[in-house]
Amino acid sequence: MKKWCQTTCTIKSGAMDMEESKDEKEIDREDLEEPQEKPMEEWKRIPPWTKQITVRGLIASLLIGVIYSVIVMKLNLTTGLVPNLNVSAALLAFVFIRSWTTLLQKAGIVSSPFTRQENTVIQTCAVACYSIAVGGGFGSYLLGLNKKTYEQAGVDTEGNTPGSFKEPGIGWMTGFLFVVSFVGLLALVPLRKIMIIDYKLTYPSGTATAVLINGFHTSQGDKMAKKQVHGFAKFFSISFLWGFFQWFYSGGAQCGFSQFPTFGLRAWKQTFYFDFSMTYIGAGMICSHLVNFSLILGAVLSWGIMWPLISGLKGDWFPMTLPESNMKSLNGYKWQIMGVSLLMIFKEMNCL
Repeated sequence: MKKWCQTTCTIKSGAMDMEESKDEKEIDREDLEEPQEKPMEEWKRIPPWTKQITVRGLIASLLIGVIYSVIVMKLNLTTGLVPNLNVSAALLAFVFIRSWTTLLQKAGIVSSPFTRQENTVIQTCAVACYSIAVGGGFGSYLLGLNKKTYEQAGVDTEGNTPGSFKEPGIGWMTGFLFVVSFVGLLALVPLRKIMIIDYKLTYPSGTATAVLINGFHTSQGDKMAKKQVHGFAKFFSISFLWGFFQWFYSGGAQCGFSQFPTFGLRAWKQTFYFDFSMTYIGAGMICSHLVNFSLILGAVLSWGIMWPLISGLKGDWFPMTLPESNMKSLNGYKWQIMGVSLLMIFKEMNCL
């Protein structure tokens, strides 16, 4: 009888413990569900478009777009490679507006809250600004329409129609860029329907940007945002101070750290040197290893092997009297396709 009572009490106490543990789990679940419901409610409350497109947002996007346009023009004119800067544009937009609102709060001025929608608008406008600098042809065909390039190609050259040049001008270039931008916009709508809606393909840069922006504008993402902002300020300061230090030792176009003969003077004459530019280091960190290795291989094949060999054939392949900057001289071979130039070199070696 005693054993039966002890067993019954044990079963009852175990059942009570199980009920208590269930209650504790339910309470924990409720605690976990409560903070998860708040972000969902915040996402559902989308502000009107007047709160998304603001004056401070347009000013910030203009400043970021100008900065990025200078960077991508330098990269486009030197390497021909422009990495995707969507994520960094979102980070800069957050840094600019959050710094501005913080200063206003310290001054006792009330400002409207900075939302994720406004952050997205600023990032989109900044990316569109530097995309025009890249896609508009400023680093390739648009500036190559001038009279100087026409004369370098040779006035009497076959295919170079007399008078077929166009000097840069604000009026016609603005109209041309409007047309280019709207062509891209019209092409984007059907591509979005096919690639993203129908085939449900992932969009890595857009997804990464959205995750970053959502992380900035949550209570849980404050620590991450502060960490990224501090990292941005740190490396921006290092880059600025290093560039300011280089400026003191720039004595001319071929002097200073920008023309430092890292691999010797002979390699320097073939433009193989390290210019200590933080811009190229940052672009290399953004790009994949495959792209970086392809650039290195192309530089070695072209500037290290092909152009020196073609330069040694002066007088056979092109007149000796012409300067290298002339399109009928060595400069013309540099603008040809690498495969065609390689074929011509191999053909010449077989003839020898």
